[in-house]
Amino acid sequence: MKKILSLAVTAALTLSLAACGSNSGNSSSLAPTDSSNTPENATPSTETRTLKLAALETAYGADVWKEVTAAFEKVTPGVKVETTIDKNIEDVIGPGMKSGDFPDVIHLATGQKKALTETFVKDNNLTDLTDVLSMTIPGESVTVKEKLIPGFTDTTITNPYGDGKTFLMPMFYSPTGLFYNAGLFEQKGWAVPTTWDEMWALGDKAKAEGIALFSYPTTGYFDSFFYALLNEVGGADFFTKATSYSEGIWQTSEATQVFDLITKLASYTEKTVPANANKDNFTKNQQLILDNKALFMPNGTWVVGEMSKAPRADGFKWGFTALPAVAAGGDSYSYTFFEQIWVPAKAENADLAKQFIAYLYSDEAAAIFAKVGAVQPIKDMSSKLDGDNKLFYSIYDNGAKASMGAFATTDPVEGVNISDNVFGSIDSLVTGAKTQQQWVEEITKASDALRGALK
Repeated sequence: MKKILSLAVTAALTLSLAACGSNSGNSSSLAPTDSSNTPENATPSTETRTLKLAALETAYGADVWKEVTAAFEKVTPGVKVETTIDKNIEDVIGPGMKSGDFPDVIHLATGQKKALTETFVKDNNLTDLTDVLSMTIPGESVTVKEKLIPGFTDTTITNPYGDGKTFLMPMFYSPTGLFYNAGLFEQKGWAVPTTWDEMWALGDKAKAEGIALFSYPTTGYFDSFFYALLNEVGGADFFTKATSYSEGIWQTSEATQVFDLITKLASYTEKTVPANANKDNFTKNQQLILDNKALFMPNGTWVVGEMSKAPRADGFKWGFTALPAVAAGGDSYSYTFFEQIWVPAKAENADLAKQFIAYLYSDEAAAIFAKVGAVQPIKDMSSKLDGDNKLFYSIYDNGAKASMGAFATTDPVEGVNISDNVFGSIDSLVTGAKTQQQWVEEITKASDALRGALK
């Protein structure tokens, strides 16, 4: 059940690095050695520049990084990349950093248990990467900004200080949305709803045939759903205010609309879902889609792998859509999880690290990553994919907007967990154990407690 790209930025900031005390790194120049001043008959300098890369080994494996770094060495002669790739990368590089030996570039997303990336963010120990956006990608003639899908460098994750500067660059991403059996829709002649009114109408039609409108694996899957809905109802400004605990935000008309929609959706949810919405039985809730016992469920692209060996109805084939718009012609959103790559402030070769990061958005690097299912947030990347991945990653090409970000990080407040208050109560809404008013009151109380603890 573990989400491959979970980015819950509300993770506790527990790891402290004594050596991370400066916000200004010493970067070596990328200018080639000038041989015009060498003595006659002297051999020009052929000194190799070394870039130290540290990367978390995920389901994509370690070999893909070795292939990418070898390709980078070919496009940038005179550069050697030393790689440290490990499933416990924080433990591997932590001791060296405490003694002043920092990698030049680190691929490690927020949301990890040991919160190394969050620690660097909190302590202002990152190199400003804003200029990477204007860099020409090595081996190509376009800039990084021209290549990236819009919005991926305008988030509270990539721009953590609210100053318009980018300190973490986006890497592999996974769109989320509503998964369904496209084969069933074809058999029934049903259209995928584009608005919530159409969703309720379909729910009534399906109910008459003994099919529930909705299922969910666990309430934790409402994070991406909730964030996308905040954007649909109130736009980016409302999303920012809500996720930063603005006073009175949960009593606004926009918030009420969000709560109303989710409460109504709870009434259309298959009643057996709450009992199985746990780490042991969550696949039973996902199986409802494969068995045509429910129409939609929120999930991410990893669900295909999770359910690859599960039985399914005749004619089953995966379908995927963004959340329905609030009104006809309104915006439809799909939340995306994405990983990040960054440069410590004390990196010895920060300029070379920036060049390497720019290369990661090249067609060449993207093709290498794509072979193992790691997809970069590059425009029209979906056209280069096939199978289910082509369907999933084309969601933003088909009009949906990308939603990113999460509840703002705070200092710990005893007894308060905003995720539990917002998402964890969905089971109780479905069973009727909790009313919408009680839910809102709990969220408001938690939000008020966290406001003064903002980082």
